[in-house]
Amino acid sequence: MPNNRRARTSRIMGIVGAALVATSLSACSTQVSDDKAGQSIAPSIPGVELAPELDHLHGLHIKADGTILAGTHRGLFAIGDSGDTVRVGDSDDDLMGLAGVTGSDTLFSSGHPGPSTSTAANPLGLRASNDGGRTWMDSSLAGQVDFHSLATDGKTLVGFDGASGVTVSKDQGRSWESGAALGVASLALTDSGTWAVTSSGLQYSSDDGRTFTEVAGAPSMVLIAGSSDALWGVDQDGFAWRSREGKGWEKRAKVGAVEALTAASYDSAYAATSQSLYALS
Repeated sequence: MPNNRRARTSRIMGIVGAALVATSLSACSTQVSDDKAGQSIAPSIPGVELAPELDHLHGLHIKADGTILAGTHRGLFAIGDSGDTVRVGDSDDDLMGLAGVTGSDTLFSSGHPGPSTSTAANPLGLRASNDGGRTWMDSSLAGQVDFHSLATDGKTLVGFDGASGVTVSKDQGRSWESGAALGVASLALTDSGTWAVTSSGLQYSSDDGRTFTEVAGAPSMVLIAGSSDALWGVDQDGFAWRSREGKGWEKRAKVGAVEALTAASYDSAYAATSQSLYALS
């Protein structure tokens, strides 16, 4: 991790995570099979209040310099160390889907054109940015697809458009193939494969989203995010969990009904509502 990104991440973790320190050692070995005990020791942690509030948060991303970006109903915003939110670039598009590799300034998005780009194709299809979201380029599927959930590892992209199942690209979104006919609430990519939150629980694919199997013993997730071998998730009761490739789960903190989640590593993640940002460790 570059020094400036490490320093910035440490500042945010310090602001948001102080209440977690006293209880994190006792929580670190809590497994999903010990759920009752886990609920008693996983702390509720304070968030950094966002000012001004964001409008309908859709996704989070961590840039190369450690800045946290938030995709919203009115475009892309950067979140400052103390919770200040500033628009990135000129776009006010509704970014229904937002994905990028942690620590990269390459982003992918989807959604609908905002008032300033009302002549653009609707839906936007897949768009890409190589400068941290300041400018966007049409990539593919313009006028065809609005991805509600997106995930990428830099080359592979997996998406769900709310209707037709999982769609997969192996060439950074230039071409696409149909995957499993599966309803998905959240998607993640790790070193071992693709993860999907579905109505029947967390599911896993080792064949680029063509087929999925249920993950035995996983918490009942509503959001999931991945980075390298790390998985972070938030369950239906608002508890944040982490795992290495779905093999055992640790309950870390109570964050409540958050709207977006991103994983920096096994040791660090961020969750947010339109009003607050939470640092997880």
